[in-house]
Amino acid sequence: MRANLPTMADLLREQGYSTGIFGKWHLGDNHPYRPQDRGFEETLWFPSSHIGSVPDHWGNNYFDDTYRWNGKHKKFTGYCTDIFFDHAIDWIKRCADANQPFFAYLPTNTPHGPFYAPDEDIEVMQAMVANAKLPRMTPRTKSNLVRYLAMIRNVDTNMGRLMSFLDSSSLTENTILLFMTDNGSTFGHAYYPAGMRGRKTELWEGGHRVPCFVRWPGGSLGKPRDIGGLTQTQDLLPTLLDLCGVKTTRKFDGISLAPALRGQAAVPAERMLVVNYSRMPGRLDFPTPDSPSILRREGGAVLWKRWRMLRDSELYNLETDPLQKKNMIDEHPKVAAKMRQHLNKWWNSVGNIANEPQRVTIGSDAENPMMLTACEWLDVFIDQQGQIRRGAQKNGYWELDIAQAGKYEFKLQRWPREANLPLGAGYDGQGALPIKQARLFINRKMTIKPVKPSDKAATFTVTLPKGPTRLHTWFAEGRANPI
Repeated sequence: MRANLPTMADLLREQGYSTGIFGKWHLGDNHPYRPQDRGFEETLWFPSSHIGSVPDHWGNNYFDDTYRWNGKHKKFTGYCTDIFFDHAIDWIKRCADANQPFFAYLPTNTPHGPFYAPDEDIEVMQAMVANAKLPRMTPRTKSNLVRYLAMIRNVDTNMGRLMSFLDSSSLTENTILLFMTDNGSTFGHAYYPAGMRGRKTELWEGGHRVPCFVRWPGGSLGKPRDIGGLTQTQDLLPTLLDLCGVKTTRKFDGISLAPALRGQAAVPAERMLVVNYSRMPGRLDFPTPDSPSILRREGGAVLWKRWRMLRDSELYNLETDPLQKKNMIDEHPKVAAKMRQHLNKWWNSVGNIANEPQRVTIGSDAENPMMLTACEWLDVFIDQQGQIRRGAQKNGYWELDIAQAGKYEFKLQRWPREANLPLGAGYDGQGALPIKQARLFINRKMTIKPVKPSDKAATFTVTLPKGPTRLHTWFAEGRANPI
């Protein structure tokens, strides 16, 4: 996330709120993108997309993991979601005892693959799934579904604990509690699609339509009810600032939903939204300007009332076709033209900056020493520790910003420090590579070093000027055989 954009934590901290995060942070692993760089004072987090990602602590598996707590790595005891809720509740209690307003951000990693859950939750969901009428599925899919639902049960239990704590601490009345998910279901299409087509990472309704619950007993929100109209994640920041009485002249991509929540106005009926996102370049072994991770105008969906225009080539009416089976773009050219006009206007406002790389800063006192991982490569997908174990042979490069001129030492490793393995070793019988050479290319200069299989790293020392640059690295069998 762009370093110059203020976050919800930044803006609330300016108003005297204590700010804390407990869980997943998928907006940058290095300075200046970490949560402690983005307005959070209390930080208990893991990096990237999931526990067990490449930049995460090696071997984390949801139980008794090592997380990043206020700038240091610390090993915890227990299940990940329980730990995040435990610490969030404890931190909120300390804030309340100090009569300090607080903003707690609790982005759980569950439900997410790999599907690990506590035995208690698995046993309960196994019994429920065994007695449920489900579509036909393989034993493996059913086993994964049980564990996926067990994760959800655990989240539900922890939400109940949090709400009970707010009740017992007399915090419920004046605490805004917001619960939502971040994308469409991973498993909904397999057992309960909720009347929608699609799943996570797809433009169909089931890929982006998610629940969002807002509770504030003391906030004059009226009786519990559904609120119609098109809304988006970008609405949350202006809404919360409005509800909290924070005045600002900043311009937002979203709108405040406070009037709709308080029954004073409806969400604008003619509102149009665009859904677009970078796709994973899973099958690419190297970066390319044609990568699916490059955001493109035609990769989006336009939402207007009950109309959905996908990829500027398909048009669906959810009123008559909720499963989006009948493309009506030729039958409704005026509707398509209106939505296309909005798509063009949106793309003209973001197209020039949508694909700008956000450079990792090295040489800053804020993070020194530091670790760069393949997760930060541009347009190449290496984000699972399983890929590291198998020795997935892909390569990319880092976009960097050198904070200050001087000598820099780079250690190029096959395995993370926690594994404590030499370059030529495998891990649990897999992933051994015939590494005999290491290469580093930065500031348009190539340095090559021979290495032995028993070496744990190849160390390079280079002098760099201040400013932007790129870093490329390789291991190789020899001069002609990069790995």
